[in-house]
Amino acid sequence: MSGESIYWAGMPNPKVIFHSDDWAAIPFSLVWTGFFVFWEAQALGFWGKTSQPVGNDIFMELWGIPFLLIGNYMVWGRFLVDAWAKRRTYYAVTNRRVLVLQEGWRRKTSTTFLEAIPQIEREGTATGTLWFGTKYPILAAKGRKTRDMSRFSIGDVPVFADIGDVDSVHRLIMDLRARIGRASISPILTYPSD
Repeated sequence: MSGESIYWAGMPNPKVIFHSDDWAAIPFSLVWTGFFVFWEAQALGFWGKTSQPVGNDIFMELWGIPFLLIGNYMVWGRFLVDAWAKRRTYYAVTNRRVLVLQEGWRRKTSTTFLEAIPQIEREGTATGTLWFGTKYPILAAKGRKTRDMSRFSIGDVPVFADIGDVDSVHRLIMDLRARIGRASISPILTYPSD
């Protein structure tokens, strides 16, 4: 935009970084996947006798496959998808906005004007994540707003995920917001009374 200058630009750290959500997601995904591994083993007859007198139950064999695939995605597939997205995600802070650009299967962007950011939630110390709005949970009650399991999905709330030196980027954004706030305050005009 005219009159706009870039103050910071970056990309996510390409390494695998575990987040606060993983404290619940990893144990759950291991239990889920383990259950369906045993389910498939039982359905395929690896544990001895099957419930069917002749051969295995095809329905039970097929029923477990989608759940086994979901479990494998939750255990290790999501890290591969995030690694793919990290190499295609770019962040920028200007004097007016925060911008997220992702060059995936199709180009996606997310932008928010600095003065329109309701809150900034920070996670991490050296390498971390900045949420420019409410950090919605992955799972919530019916009718409540949720977010995608991946921090690299472009959604309603712009997110700078896995950025290096998160503290300095956070301070830069807070300083820019303060400058905008001071610039928008107009001086009070007073007139002498007679």
